Amino acid sequence: MVGNGDRQELTAKGAVLATRRREYDEDDVRVRPGKSSRPRTRTRPRHADAVDGFVIAVDRGRYTCVLPDTGDVATITAMRARELGRKSVVVGDRVGLVGDTSGSAGALARIVRIAERTSVLRRTADDDETTAEGRLERVVVANADQLVIVSALADPPPRTGFIDRCLVAAYDAGIEPLLCLTKADLAGPEQVLGYYAELELPYVLVRPDSDLAALRALLAGRVSVMVGHSGVGKSTLVNRLVPDAARAVGVVSAIGRGRHTSTSAVALRLPPERGAQGAAGWIVDTPGVRSFGLAHVSADSLLHGFPDLVEGTVDCPPNCPHTADEAECALDAWVAAGKADQRRLASYRRLLASRSGEGDSRGEADQRNPGDPLAGS
Repeated sequence: MVGNGDRQELTAKGAVLATRRREYDEDDVRVRPGKSSRPRTRTRPRHADAVDGFVIAVDRGRYTCVLPDTGDVATITAMRARELGRKSVVVGDRVGLVGDTSGSAGALARIVRIAERTSVLRRTADDDETTAEGRLERVVVANADQLVIVSALADPPPRTGFIDRCLVAAYDAGIEPLLCLTKADLAGPEQVLGYYAELELPYVLVRPDSDLAALRALLAGRVSVMVGHSGVGKSTLVNRLVPDAARAVGVVSAIGRGRHTSTSAVALRLPPERGAQGAAGWIVDTPGVRSFGLAHVSADSLLHGFPDLVEGTVDCPPNCPHTADEAECALDAWVAAGKADQRRLASYRRLLASRSGEGDSRGEADQRNPGDPLAGS
């Protein structure tokens, strides 16, 4: 008997007597296992020996970390482990480190875990999420407890629109805001504080020769991130709080614009106060920004940045857009009754317009409200 493909022939002395179809059984079938059923070739390590680290700087794929609970001031250079996939690591992240964590020259550790973040402060370059700049979302810092909004009272003048944006981002991220007014020797704070009177927003005043004890008390034991326009004295303030920081400082130009002196975010450990108990805290110095886009904040959440207007929307019709051309919007009557500042409502509506692409959020930094001595965004 000879075989030919799936047929078999019965032969005798070279003559073909008969043919029949070959019968197959399960031994003839080759089954290739699916990907999901393949046994794992390697067990991923649990990294039980990983030590807790705190990311204080990020630079081109290298992460500078410290051991926050040991009091050790040595910095550790680390890289991200491949097993983290596309998970990003940002300043403020609590991570797990393995490898050489001695902090010695040339040593390199690996980040193998990222702890769940308690807060994430984000911003975009534009307000309109349909634009490329609006879709590009940047994480400023993770795990911050407090957003310190640094604004000068003069040279350059305060821009309440920018402060409003920062408040929206802070409330959206679940971070407590703190208003820090610098250059108080050049102008008084009455106009700015009056603008935010309904919010009871905590604030501190800073002069070149003022004592920073009140500010240090508000920063103690917390992770605080500082944001502000270029030229408002943010880096100067950081150098006063952390003498070893050596952050570069610049001057304001003749047209009232500051120059970027901080080029990347960095977390700095505050020196402990004499006789103080517990952790001294951290401040995160960020580069000066010209815009604080809010494309990542939904239209509904945008109102949370204006708590003085929230109660006024109770009498609005369902799905009210709260725009100026909405005749039945109750916010105009709320402001007319003296329960909120007209400038706050105008700022809120400017943000709504910029989200829909009707306004130029990049140009708002130099705008002023009509008749308002305070600058716009």
